[in-house]
Amino acid sequence: MRYPSKHRHYSIAATKITTLCRHFRPLNHPNKRLSRLALLATVIVAPIHAQAALPEAIQKALARADLTEADISIVITPVGDKTASHLPAPIQVIDSGKPASQAASTTGSERATTNTATDISESNPNHQGALSTVEQRTIEKHEQKIHAYTDDPYTYQSVESVPTVIPDGSQHTLTHDANAQSTDKNAIKISFSPLLDHQSDIPRTPASTMKLVPSFIALDTLGADFVWHTRVYHTGLVIGDRLQGDLIIQGSGDPKMTHERLKQLLYKVQASGIRHIDGDIIIDSAVFNNVSKDPAAFDNSPLRPYNASPDGFLVNFSTIGIKTYPQDNGQASVTYKPRLANYQLPATINTRAASCGQASYSLAPQWQNTQLVLNASLPESCGEHVFYVAYPNAKEFAAHVIAAKWQALGNTLSGQVISQETPYDMTKTTKRAHGLTAIAMSPLPMVSYPSLNLTEQIHDINHFSNNVMAEQVALSIGAYDKERLTQSIPASTIATSPSSHKASASNEMDNKVAADKSNGKKADSLYQFGKPATTDYPAALQTINQWWQTNLSTPPPHLTNGSGLCRECTITAANLSELLTYAYSQPNFDAYVDSLGIAGVSGTIAAHSERLPESTATGRAWIKTGTLNNVTSMAGYVKGISGQDYVVVGIINTEQALNSYTARPVLDAMLDWTAQR
Repeated sequence: MRYPSKHRHYSIAATKITTLCRHFRPLNHPNKRLSRLALLATVIVAPIHAQAALPEAIQKALARADLTEADISIVITPVGDKTASHLPAPIQVIDSGKPASQAASTTGSERATTNTATDISESNPNHQGALSTVEQRTIEKHEQKIHAYTDDPYTYQSVESVPTVIPDGSQHTLTHDANAQSTDKNAIKISFSPLLDHQSDIPRTPASTMKLVPSFIALDTLGADFVWHTRVYHTGLVIGDRLQGDLIIQGSGDPKMTHERLKQLLYKVQASGIRHIDGDIIIDSAVFNNVSKDPAAFDNSPLRPYNASPDGFLVNFSTIGIKTYPQDNGQASVTYKPRLANYQLPATINTRAASCGQASYSLAPQWQNTQLVLNASLPESCGEHVFYVAYPNAKEFAAHVIAAKWQALGNTLSGQVISQETPYDMTKTTKRAHGLTAIAMSPLPMVSYPSLNLTEQIHDINHFSNNVMAEQVALSIGAYDKERLTQSIPASTIATSPSSHKASASNEMDNKVAADKSNGKKADSLYQFGKPATTDYPAALQTINQWWQTNLSTPPPHLTNGSGLCRECTITAANLSELLTYAYSQPNFDAYVDSLGIAGVSGTIAAHSERLPESTATGRAWIKTGTLNNVTSMAGYVKGISGQDYVVVGIINTEQALNSYTARPVLDAMLDWTAQR
């Protein structure tokens, strides 16, 4: 229970400040020093709340991890109506390979309605009904797929209604909202007090649980069906299958332009009639301005894909897969996906007797101006293995991959692939345009290639904790700010159906072009005014803050990027709890909760059942995790065995590096305790 904020118990304040003092040791990094001074100020001036005693299971886990109660913030809050849950059906893990008496591993006191299953069952559309079931072997196959060689290295981007019955033991408040729009005239807005609240107002480093912020705000502002459109234009004329001019690719900020999807884009260009280009391919990535970062800045590991920079035209997360095949001659052959044109990649590497470690140790790769150098022999124990390595420059990487893909389709290019952070402008080209090549750019795109929709992208971001995709989405919130863009579009040109309110801003621009043409007006080039506003991180983060201040009551978190791969960014457990509670009742909640990992089943929380085999939370918790060397965190939703849904947030920060094997079980205990309610 919280004391009202007007109660100032100085003994409590003194204790709270004393427990925090050990977090303010001298630091060499000025940013850390400032952020912690700000934290101290927050603690001093913030309302002082009495802290509930932590459950015994959590206290024991803290002791085993050599942590104290001062290291952790926890808030657990009932949400919604247990007779009309918004969460998916719980999942029960079964193993049909065991004897029948041991086959079912129940969650809580419930039993599955089926004895076998080959995959996760479909949930009831209303998220009600019996348990879904999943085979243990399905989880194992899922995990093998995650760690196997794939074209999309998601995991390598990670460091890691009215309740008819009041929930037992929980305090609540019922308030009527006269302005609420509901099909149920008797609907009541429910506000529960926290079941457990421990240091929820202390700003802490959240690691990847920060991804919950931009991912939901994107769903709320852009819509679950939002897509990015990568458009292709050309100058000059197409004669036969030859373009006398330049091909321009206008980046949209698509978070998941994998190399296979890029191939599809270029195939569409080829299918439109162009196979040979007597000019250049120009990549316009101006949708994002000045967002490149030093890949070594965070942890001096520039080769790790999780350090890749966002970009207006990001290709394959700027990551290459290096696959080795052992031979009998003391060497291993090496293949690459994607291939890089105009760049030398070694075809073989010597082997040595040693254990197989990370790429930086086993291969010691070094990106040079014209070639990749593998400075170490490959350990024989690596066998057939894949190493994912990030290229240090997103624009150079995209240029190399486009050139290779265009050639692989049997096409030719007389010029170069040029990647730039400015829109194409014929008056400022370095070469002198003449003849047919001097003809202005096509007024409408020859190809408009849609991305996967936002729901699919958010799933990848939260399920696999993909950092650079999260940054792409955070920046896109600023670039595709619907309210700002529609101010410049006549209302008559925008459809008025409910779905249009969440439509892609680029689709709205297409509507204006069509309207102008139908009215006999001269249609301006879509390239000139149909692109989203150029944005940078300050503008995008300001848009996120404005959304927060409009919709929530807690002070906005401090973000420096959208992924949580940062030391300066901070958030409180109360911040995340309020966000998750708000999201629970919003139209796009299904897309949001389905993006989260399921405890003991999938995503980055799949190992929960290994750390806590008898956990009641297995199959009953939808969680985003976060991990840095001194941070471990979990946030999401838990369905208690009573049927009550809960929002759970737990964040652990320490001065020293955490032992993840003992720290994570603290938060596992939090999930288990909640699921037992």
